[in-house]
Amino acid sequence: MTVAGLLLAAGAGRRYGMPKALVRHDGRLFVERAADVLHTGGCVPVVVVLGALAADVRSTAALSGASLVDNPDWAEGMGSSLRAGLSTLAATDSDAVVVLPVDTPGVTAAAVARFVALASPTALARATYGGAPGHPVLIGRDRWAAVSELATGDAGARPYLARHEVTAVPCEDVASGADVDRPEDLPG
Repeated sequence: MTVAGLLLAAGAGRRYGMPKALVRHDGRLFVERAADVLHTGGCVPVVVVLGALAADVRSTAALSGASLVDNPDWAEGMGSSLRAGLSTLAATDSDAVVVLPVDTPGVTAAAVARFVALASPTALARATYGGAPGHPVLIGRDRWAAVSELATGDAGARPYLARHEVTAVPCEDVASGADVDRPEDLPG
């Protein structure tokens, strides 16, 4: 079973004041840390979708083990980045993909590994933290076209997930699913 990792790192980070891919925390960029989490968790290949300040991310971040994809429509929201990433992965032999937004620094490789273990072409699963839905999300290859069709604006896979049975994967014992939307949201 081949499981890809898809890192959504294209946004401008308006509420943060800069693209979150370029946020440095604990000595590393968010985009570097998240790509490593996907890889260490068992995802191959790891695809990173870039948009806002893509050239700066390419020149600053250490992402040699990842495939970088530019999303020219990044300003439309996360849905366009999800579509760009799934389109790129369609040319691979991946059976499923673990999707992670760049602004979830509390997600660990141990959490990602739980999704890799559940992977299949029909899989559909999402992390939960204290019962609340979060990231990462696992999407089997057989679902990619339908997910892409519904991925618009900032909703990403949410419309598809709302219409289908999703396996809940509790991750609060190994990770934090908190999004970092503003500098004050950074973990201590």
